[in-house]
Amino acid sequence: MKIHLAHIRAPSTSGGYIDFAVFDAKSTSGSNATLLAQLTARARVSGLKIDQSALAYSQNGRIQFYGSRHLVDHLARSGLPRWTHEIDV
Repeated sequence: MKIHLAHIRAPSTSGGYIDFAVFDAKSTSGSNATLLAQLTARARVSGLKIDQSALAYSQNGRIQFYGSRHLVDHLARSGLPRWTHEIDV
């Protein structure tokens, strides 16, 4: 199964840069934390640097985010980024 992800490098509010990943996925077993950890690990093994990560999924017609608090806050303000990669899971 292929999962879309956005891998972005953006300026940090504390200076420097932060690398983050947003995955187009939602847990079917109810454990978004486990799914996010698995997808983040898979992306890192693929060679991507990831400081923070989040899941993005549609629920009741709205995009929902789950993951690192600061990243989720940023995504809630800026919206869903464009998918830049795919990984196999």
